Amino acid sequence: MIQAIIFDYGGTIDTNSTHWSEVLWEGYQAVGIPVCKEEFRTSYVYAERALAKHPYIKPHHTFHDLLVIKCDLETSDLVDRGIWKSSEEDRKRLSDMVADYCYKYVLEILKVSRPVIARLTEMYPLVLVSNFYGNIETILADFDLQYFKHIVESAVVGIRKPDPRIFQLGVDALRKVTGKSDKELPASNILVVGDSFSKDIVPANEIGCKTVWIKGVGWGNEETDDSIPTFIIKNIAELENILG
Repeated sequence: MIQAIIFDYGGTIDTNSTHWSEVLWEGYQAVGIPVCKEEFRTSYVYAERALAKHPYIKPHHTFHDLLVIKCDLETSDLVDRGIWKSSEEDRKRLSDMVADYCYKYVLEILKVSRPVIARLTEMYPLVLVSNFYGNIETILADFDLQYFKHIVESAVVGIRKPDPRIFQLGVDALRKVTGKSDKELPASNILVVGDSFSKDIVPANEIGCKTVWIKGVGWGNEETDDSIPTFIIKNIAELENILG
């Protein structure tokens, strides 16, 4: 019996199980940045680590702001490493075009994911558990996704997936907002929905939650085991079929 749901955000709600590296790579190809995928991925990792280490993202930044900053870090690294021979003016212009491409991509995905979440919130208390940069509440407001009773954001709580403790915070938050004890709302009656096998499904399984793995286009080097998730789907729209 499912009594409550924990959602991941990035890759689950905003891209419907397509890894963000793949979305950005589509943007690079669409605007014609002349680099190979392997070199792009190196700069993608560089930018992700830089965003985790330095406070480039502020709480007031919208998702488009975040994309502009992320793409700027990536494309600057490509130029700095000599992979992309570009003037600063062209680099910035194409970088911003990638950000615009990805933003429009997300707006299209939200036409599918937002109605699903809106309907589920009428039946279940929802909590968001996300590895994010400290601006998730601004993004949820920007995208009209203010359906969650509580938000557990890695930059705020100081714990990142795949540490199971971040999901335990989500479980604890659900018990608090519903006023239920651990016996009245056991972890086994909480469903965790995510796109990452290692960062969502495995740690949520470790603390006893049921899980839905939205299995899509991932990073490409992750070992997985289809026997671990409670359910496997390919599109967030299928979630309602599981929950009846």
